[in-house]
Amino acid sequence: MALRAAISARVLSSSSAPGARSMSSWWQGIQPAPKDPILGVTEAFLADPSPSKVNVGVGAYRDDNGKPVVLECVREAERRIAGTSKMEYLPMGGSIKMVDETLKLAYGENSELLKDKRIAAVQALSGTGACRLFADFQRRFCPDSQVYIPVPTWSNHHNIWRDAHIPQRTYHYYHPESKGLDFASLMDDIKNAPNGSFFLLHACAHNPTGVDPSEEQWREISYQFKVKGHFAFFDMAYQGFASGDPERDAKSIRIFLEDGHQIGCSQSYAKNMGLYGQRVGCLSVVCEDEKQAVAVKSQLQQLARPMYSNPPLHGSLIVSHILGDPNLKKLWLKEVKVMAERIIGMRTALRENLEKLGSPLPWKHITDQIGMFCYSGMTPEQVDRLTNEYHIYLTRNGRISMAGVTTGNVGYLSNAIHEVTKSG
Repeated sequence: MALRAAISARVLSSSSAPGARSMSSWWQGIQPAPKDPILGVTEAFLADPSPSKVNVGVGAYRDDNGKPVVLECVREAERRIAGTSKMEYLPMGGSIKMVDETLKLAYGENSELLKDKRIAAVQALSGTGACRLFADFQRRFCPDSQVYIPVPTWSNHHNIWRDAHIPQRTYHYYHPESKGLDFASLMDDIKNAPNGSFFLLHACAHNPTGVDPSEEQWREISYQFKVKGHFAFFDMAYQGFASGDPERDAKSIRIFLEDGHQIGCSQSYAKNMGLYGQRVGCLSVVCEDEKQAVAVKSQLQQLARPMYSNPPLHGSLIVSHILGDPNLKKLWLKEVKVMAERIIGMRTALRENLEKLGSPLPWKHITDQIGMFCYSGMTPEQVDRLTNEYHIYLTRNGRISMAGVTTGNVGYLSNAIHEVTKSG
């Protein structure tokens, strides 16, 4: 007891010394972090007792009953791998088989880059992890560089490059008046950026706008990148899920490769296989030759080591089995097409309903856009009315998750949108 009292007295004495910090005050100055605007929508939806409530803010696929979906190809892959694999660590670079199959999906089965082993690639923690790993790679090996990010973009892109300490610039992308692509301003920004700049590009199904360049526009963008010596980093979160055809959805990347660019690419299986919680993705970087690819991969692994050391096993096994088995891959292609077509069908239904209601506004952009999200053009005040008066939940920028639209609620949603927008 005497010893404990002496220690307590010594601690109290030292903590009262000038400049000393009380142990209870280490975290006193920390304020609560601002809520994520997307996750906050779901929280508000869940807390609403209204039986007519609708959530069109969630960025995850739902079936026509509004229920989460586990693909049959995923169920079969899980059945096959159950109990067959040890729980050992994967290498720092992840599953070699999963990465190989993933690269075929992005770059093409018969890509010369794969044959020449010119691509450095590692398994990543879905698309977010792939983007963050590349941002840290950019910071380490191009420390004086900055990144150009489109306006608007997925909000987490800004967080990722900010926390990697990469200065950010923006480039024009969305045109509010036409609710389409501001191609002229985009091209001006590409031309006016310093030579050799890094640009973040959405490969397909741009989030949050659903607005993608046409094939001809992608060719012009690629050409101007070549002229300026810019580096293109593609975030491809929706391959297959945008149009229902993975080859079509990778067209932007293929155009850049045809033009000889050395690109970077983030891939994710959250949306197109429904593996949200498995966190399966891939980061790849096209290099000059095999020797450079070996060096780049080694550095990507070194960056991953202090972050998370090794990527998770289970999800990579699912992807490997689906893409590596012809029958399972065929089933996946069929299922992802069904998902894409449901989204496209709901776009058509929403537009047709609004037009039949006699809306004074044009709604063609709903079907011109592609992918999970529709950038509706509604103002924050109109969105607030949707929530307060009709119990419809979405982000205040007017982004509608088409996955939340069903044959059961599209009429109610259309009528509510008509009511809050008909005055202008």
